[in-house]
Amino acid sequence: MFTSFLIKYAEIGVKGKNRYLFEDALVRQIKHVLKKCEGSFQVRKTDGRIYVDAVSKFDYEETVAYLQKVFGISGICPVVSVEDEGFEKLGERVVKYLDEVYPDKHKTFKVVARRARKNYPMDSMEINAQMGGVILGAYPEMRVDVHEPDIMLHIEIRDKIYIYSEIIPGPGGMPVGTGGKAMLLLSGGIDSPVAGYMIAKRGVKIDAVYFHAPPYTSERAKQKVVDLAKKVAQYTGPIYLHVINFTDIQMYIYDQCPHDELTIIMRRYMMRIAEHIAKETECLGLITGESIGQVASQTMHSLLATNEVCELPVYRPLIGFDKMEIVAISEKIDTYETSILPYEDCCTIFVAKHPVTKPNLKIINRHEQNLEEKIGELVQAALETEELIIVS
Repeated sequence: MFTSFLIKYAEIGVKGKNRYLFEDALVRQIKHVLKKCEGSFQVRKTDGRIYVDAVSKFDYEETVAYLQKVFGISGICPVVSVEDEGFEKLGERVVKYLDEVYPDKHKTFKVVARRARKNYPMDSMEINAQMGGVILGAYPEMRVDVHEPDIMLHIEIRDKIYIYSEIIPGPGGMPVGTGGKAMLLLSGGIDSPVAGYMIAKRGVKIDAVYFHAPPYTSERAKQKVVDLAKKVAQYTGPIYLHVINFTDIQMYIYDQCPHDELTIIMRRYMMRIAEHIAKETECLGLITGESIGQVASQTMHSLLATNEVCELPVYRPLIGFDKMEIVAISEKIDTYETSILPYEDCCTIFVAKHPVTKPNLKIINRHEQNLEEKIGELVQAALETEELIIVS
């Protein structure tokens, strides 16, 4: 029945003179994602509206599923478009629409007309009242409810007349690419994929870095991270995943530094390496999945210690979330089941039995001096042997 969709956006609508830039970015994202769908589509922007028109046979459910992963879309409305052939013909088409979409007529309704084309002979209030009468005449079992109707019937008078009553929720946010680019520290856990998703939702293009520690972490652990990146990439578009062999650095820190400080010092070197890659790839910040107090390396003292080594800003969208809130988002974006697969990453392998929770920066810096002989060489080797995986 439906061959067109009206795409609604929310935040883009308040962008003032720059609004067209965000609209154009959203159109590009929609076109990109629809290339994956069965069928051909035309995406057009007109009069503050974006429409997706199918120009060949297509899979309705698949198309909606892909559109629901485009940041910037707040609602997807399957529409019926008709030519303006007078109010009587419009009434007939509305009655037919209700008959096809709602077999059970024991429902309440409200007509919401919007007359964008001012030469239409009736104003919005007249359309609402007259069309309500037409519907009640065709279906006496229906009732009007202007407060909480079962059916909110929208009629938009534009170049054509568009009829719709369903608004399928989109992910919201801003189109990816309108907010710059940032580097995500991606692990195999629950938190970091969610953090990447949340920052991307604000229009930020995501690249990622993963620290691999063979033979202490397996190829399955690495594949798990690639699989998580694929899940996130459904929303963000292609992700450049930088895989860093961190084994030699970890073992050197393990040999030279107090074991209760291992996690903090290793984390500091991860941040240094991630920032180096971020600067080379023109990223504007780092993203982590840290949440205050969740583990020893995420206390306020620990976060201060890891922040000290960074010049770029570190974005932590989960900082005030509890674990259940993070899990709920991971389930929504379909990363949870992959995240809980039992393949350890390099952080969990080297966790001390009693890690320091309030690291002293002066002491941490003093103990890092134990690494001066070889750490620069090891970091350089890790960067030179980086593996780049393009995840789409």
